Amino acid sequence: MDNIYLFVAGMEWVWILVILGIILFGAKKIPELARSMGKATAEYERARIEAERELRDYKGSRPDREKLEEIAKSLGIDYIDKSDDELREAIEKVINKKK
Repeated sequence: MDNIYLFVAGMEWVWILVILGIILFGAKKIPELARSMGKATAEYERARIEAERELRDYKGSRPDREKLEEIAKSLGIDYIDKSDDELREAIEKVINKKK
């Protein structure tokens, strides 16, 4: 009795599930259930794709402060104890001097 599941393998399980579904829900309910499962799967997939897109966008964007500090560092500007506006002005002055 313990090894009875070994006699049923692969595709037979699908048929067993289909027969059980017909017995439990009736033949008229099966298409409706399949349709709702399809809609739920599609909605899940849309949500997953949207979440991945937002995560990718979030990882790709850095705060303005980090960008300003990186530019200031590359231009040799002391960025510690300066506000964002002061950094922008200092960067602008250095860039205008180089022109």
